[in-house]
Amino acid sequence: MVTKWGCLAWQIFVLAEIRDYGRIWWTYFLSMLATAKVSSEFSLSPAAAKLRLLKKLRCTLRYEKNAWASGAVMVAGVDEVGRGSLFGPVVAAAVILDRGYRLRGLRDSKLLLPERRELLAPRIREHVVAWAVAAVDAARIDQINIYQASRLAMREAVMRLQPAADHLLIDAVRLDCELPQRAIIHGDALSASIAAASILAKVERDRMMCEWDAVFPEYGLASHKGYSTPQHLAALLEYGPTPLHRQSFAPVWSNPAEQEVFEFD
Repeated sequence: MVTKWGCLAWQIFVLAEIRDYGRIWWTYFLSMLATAKVSSEFSLSPAAAKLRLLKKLRCTLRYEKNAWASGAVMVAGVDEVGRGSLFGPVVAAAVILDRGYRLRGLRDSKLLLPERRELLAPRIREHVVAWAVAAVDAARIDQINIYQASRLAMREAVMRLQPAADHLLIDAVRLDCELPQRAIIHGDALSASIAAASILAKVERDRMMCEWDAVFPEYGLASHKGYSTPQHLAALLEYGPTPLHRQSFAPVWSNPAEQEVFEFD
């Protein structure tokens, strides 16, 4: 004969079992959700994963303010563009922001549409204390490698600033100069002055690529700016590299097509 307390005990047992199973299934569901999220992250290409990360970062004056607080006056942001391109120069820019004027809309140039960069570039040039651009060509890149060429272009841009900088904020690397400097990973997405430099460098290099597109129309430089797109690789295979392609880059030196040679009268 089942007593009242026996029935209550049985109900408690059943409820406990249901709750435990619910907890098990909920834990399983959360683990599957986490696995799916991790899988989606790993399925992204490195470029897409980096772009997703950059979009989450906030571009501010935090690093500039720290430099100003330490006694620096002319704080320059420095960045380069074109490091991964197969064609043409690597271009760098250096920018000293005006502490009294806030330039709105500054972000890493990779996150901005071309139209937005073209709009921001003249505003930057007009309202900053100083700016400068420098480039290192493909022949020099092949001689000293792209990393050293990028540093050389950035250093040259810094040296061209008038008035001169007394403190540097640089995207990821350090330069061979005596100025106090700070290398900031993803600096073009975190520092306003580095972002301004990245925009000026990008606009200048894009302009160069459009000019070279008229000389080498078969390669589509105006659209891909010299990077390893399917269109560019197909053109390399069909027409061979130009004298302005970077011969030290694998898709160029491993290309079986005959290289174009400049002829002079």
